[in-house]
Amino acid sequence: MEYVTAVPHPRSEAAAPSRSGRRSLAVALLCGALGAAVTLLATRQRWSEGTATVAGGAFPLTAKGSDVTGVPAALAIVGLAALVAVFAVRRAGRLAVAALLALSGAGIVAAAFTGASDGSALDEKAAETTGDTSAAVTALSHTGWPWVAAAGGVLILLAGLLALRYGTLWPAMSGRYERGSERPRRKAAPADPDRPEEIWKALDRGEDPTGA
Repeated sequence: MEYVTAVPHPRSEAAAPSRSGRRSLAVALLCGALGAAVTLLATRQRWSEGTATVAGGAFPLTAKGSDVTGVPAALAIVGLAALVAVFAVRRAGRLAVAALLALSGAGIVAAAFTGASDGSALDEKAAETTGDTSAAVTALSHTGWPWVAAAGGVLILLAGLLALRYGTLWPAMSGRYERGSERPRRKAAPADPDRPEEIWKALDRGEDPTGA
């Protein structure tokens, strides 16, 4: 009995990288945009709270993410810019921008982890409130928003890793605006000597249109 081996169609092999490129592009765009939005939202929320003791009693204090650290918000904006810039460059430039995108996400995660247990922002507010530079906050507690910011950083990091892996398959900005990309002009079709207007032109030049 003979066995027939199925040969993959050339078109299906060529279409596979294209499908991978489209899917990875969609996922990267979604992760990058969502990660930046989540990070920016989280930095505007309350990250920590505590109590400062003053002469009149206890005074509650709170600190937002932007009070604790400005790194996540700044890197979220850098990540958004890098996500857009990926489509404006090619080859080595695209790899460099993709690496910047991934590093932005990793930096957000690291800063959020550090800020999740940081109490210096509240200590500064306690010093301002009491007028005592050595004042410290008691009953210090933290919310879950730093971890939300870290999740946003993970999404941006994932977008950067996808850009590093599949970026070469992604489309770039239209090349019609680049130098030297003008379309070649079509060559004019040769004139038909039997057409009436061509015969008259030949007579005007003093030529015999009959070729005699």
